This record gives sequence, C-alpha cells and structure tokens, in this order.
Amino acid sequence: MASASDSAPASAPPARPGQRDLTAGPIASTLLAFALPTLGSNVLQSLNGSINAIWVGRFLGEDALAATSNANTIMFLMFGAVFGFGMAATILVGQSFGRRDVEGARRAFGSAIGLVLAASLVVATLGWVFTREILDALATPPSAFDGAIAYLRVIFASLPAQMMLVLMFMGLRGSGDSLTPLWFMGLMVVLDAALNPLLILGLGPFPELGIAGSAAATLIGGALTAIGLAAYIHQRDLPLRLRGAELRYVLPEARLTRTIVAKGLPIGAQMIVISVAGLAMFGLVNRLGVHTAAGYGVTLQMWAYVQMPALAIGAAVSAMAAQNIGAGKWDRVGEITRAGLVYNLLLTGAMVGVLLLFDRQILGLFVGGDSPALPIAEHVNALATWGFVLFGATMVLFGVVRANGAVWGPLAILFVSMFPIRLGFAAALQPALGPDALWWSFPIGSAANVIGAALYYRYGPWRRAAMAVPGEDECEKRAQANAEPAGTLRPAA
Repeated sequence: MASASDSAPASAPPARPGQRDLTAGPIASTLLAFALPTLGSNVLQSLNGSINAIWVGRFLGEDALAATSNANTIMFLMFGAVFGFGMAATILVGQSFGRRDVEGARRAFGSAIGLVLAASLVVATLGWVFTREILDALATPPSAFDGAIAYLRVIFASLPAQMMLVLMFMGLRGSGDSLTPLWFMGLMVVLDAALNPLLILGLGPFPELGIAGSAAATLIGGALTAIGLAAYIHQRDLPLRLRGAELRYVLPEARLTRTIVAKGLPIGAQMIVISVAGLAMFGLVNRLGVHTAAGYGVTLQMWAYVQMPALAIGAAVSAMAAQNIGAGKWDRVGEITRAGLVYNLLLTGAMVGVLLLFDRQILGLFVGGDSPALPIAEHVNALATWGFVLFGATMVLFGVVRANGAVWGPLAILFVSMFPIRLGFAAALQPALGPDALWWSFPIGSAANVIGAALYYRYGPWRRAAMAVPGEDECEKRAQANAEPAGTLRPAA
C-alpha cells in the first residue's frame, strides 16, 4: 500500500507510525489493514467487559451479574446521548484529511472535545441523580436492585473520561491511524481487569467495594488511559494534537458547533434508539425471572464479540469513505462498500459459527455448568445469533452514507426496525411463542434493518447530502494563496 508520503500531494500532513492514506492504494487490502487494528480494539473492549462479568459472576453471584447487565444497558443509552457529537466530528476530521486540511481537522476535533466533555458531564450528573428512577423504570429484579444502584452510580461518574477516550480513538481513526487506539485500548483492559478483583474483594491495601469495585476499576482504568493517550498525542506530535494557540479550538466555534450538533444529534439518536429498544427488551426479559435475565446477560456478553467484526469494518468503511469523499474520489466509494460487505460476511460469519459450535463451553465461562441460566443462554444463542451477519451488512451501508453526512435516513430505518418491527413482533407473538418471541425478534429486526439500509444506499439522496466543513472558505483562500491544488478538492454532488 502506498503511504501518505508516497501518494499525497506536497500539502499532505507528514506520515506518523500507524497512520494511513486511505485515498490511495488497493481498496480491499487497505480496508482490511485499517480494519484489523480496529477489530483488535473492539475485541479488547469486549474482553474487558467479559473479564469484569466473570469476576462479578464468580465472586458475587447471578444477582450481581444481572445487576451489571441492567446497568450496562443503561450506560449504553447515556453513552449514545453524547456519542453522536464525536461521530460527527470524526466525519469532519476524515473529510478534512482527504482534502489535506490538517488545521480544519484540528478545529473540528477541538470543538468536539469541548462539546462532548460538557455533554458528558451533564449526562453523568443527571444519571447519578436519577439512578434509582431509571432502574425502577427498567423493572430491575429486586434481588439485583441495590447492587445495580451502587454499580451504576460509579459507572456514571466514569462517563466523562470514557467519552474523552472514545473521542480520541475516533479522531485518530478519522486521521487514518487505527494502531494507536489499539495499544491504548490494551492498556485500559490491563488496568481494568487487574483492578477488578482487588477492588471487589479488597485485596492488599485496596478497600472491599463489592460490585461497586468493578465499576471503580473501570473508572480508574479509563481515566488513566485517557490521560496517557492525550500525553502521547502531544508528545509524538500526532496530526490531531492541539498546542499553543490551537488550544482555543476546544472552545467550540459557532459554525462548527452547528454542524456537529446538526449531524451529531441524529447519530446520537440512533444510539439512543438502540439503547431504548435494549432497555425495553430488558424490561420484557426481567419479567421472566432472574435466571432468564442472567442467561440473557451472558448471551449479551457473547454478542458483544460477535458484533465486533461488523463494528470494526463499519468504522473502517466510514473513515475510508469520508477521506475519499473529502478528496473527491467518488469512484472509490462504491468499491469500498463492496469490499466492506464481503469482509463482513467472512469475518462476522466466522464469529457466528464459532459461537454456535462451542456455545456451552464459551457461555459456561460466566456461570457454573450447573447454573439454570446456562441452558437459557444456549437457547437464546441458537435462535438469535445468526442475525448478526445481517447487522454487519447494515453497519457497512450506514457507515458509507454517514461518511457524507446523511444521518436522517439511517435514523428512520433504525427506528422502524427496532420498534414497530422488533419490539412489535416480540410483544405480539409472546402469548403464542412464549419467551421465544423475544429471541426471534432480534434476527427479524436485523432483516428489516438491512433491507431498509440497502434500499437507502441504492436509491436514497445521501450522495447529495454533502457535509461541508465550516470555515471551508478560509481554508480555500489559504490553499489558493499557496497554490496548493489539493486544498481545493471538494466532494462531488
């Protein structure tokens, strides 16, 4: 693959270790090479959650495991409330790098830092205050309620640091660097996994915090990793570093703020739709008893791994498409989409196959072999896991259209597939099918989602939904003054 320094014009930013020029070179191999470190990061993130679940399940029992499953679903909802701003900024960063506009990328990244930090502080505060009411609305089992409160409040406190870390990961990937996030995700996993038993059991000088100790380990590991990554970006002079006068970029510019909010709110709403649907499903599952809730929670741990290839490929496709759209290379965008769909079929399909073949051994890691939750988890896995192949295709198609700022179409498609279709199917057929209606609703919803995504990709107006970078006129004037043709590239309509 050609490096940035080999293929970019003179105005391109200098290459850094792990950074790739996603606008040049063979598409399939470039996409795979960029996606694999992202997949590694996602696997490490899921491994971290699984290790924590193993500590909690083994040391504190099924009630505590059900409590963390409920709390983590709520946390995903809170995370989605601010995630969209980071995703919108990442699209701007990717398009700016495609145009070789490093300053524009830094301005977008700085504004996102200010917006995401402020939003995460607000959400964390509200979540802490209304923890009990949130868990009541979720119909959390009484035996898991107190543990869920203790765990969730500490998790809420960790949200600002976690969001800063995710934002830095997303920004680096938008600039073409997927390796640095991998190393720092590994650091966070080591810290979190090592601190879990120490804080749960109170080993050595550490206090015995029980279930809250698992959340405290996440808080400490995330905060230390975020500080370390910020220092690394600054020390290595990576393209997104902010120093000196550039630090003013963290005070969001009005035009950038309007763009990030206008695009970020629908993206965040997609996360919220997924989260609310997940909470509604948990409400239905919780009414079936603590063993079913624990079995479902164990299955969710495994699903986190199954969806990792799809999420990694979707993120890589989005970053690659954004850079090529920014560079005006629309002829490569269709090829990127096709390569992403093929890789999803191969990688996600392989993950589904492994989990179906070795389900008892894998699911048994979280609960004992004689646990009544284990056969429930096996049954859920057998009925629903195959639908993640469809989910992965949706991630690829949505990743491409979002790379040009088209966000309302995916939101509408997702809403319909989650609520009228998935939850409607579960509620309507539960009297006839019993709990199986809940498990079948997952692949049914995924099928509706991928059909809608394919139709939107083929016939929708997303190619005309150009996501202009605010301040682009100033960048263009500077580029023309310096006679740098690459600075004048614009997305095709």
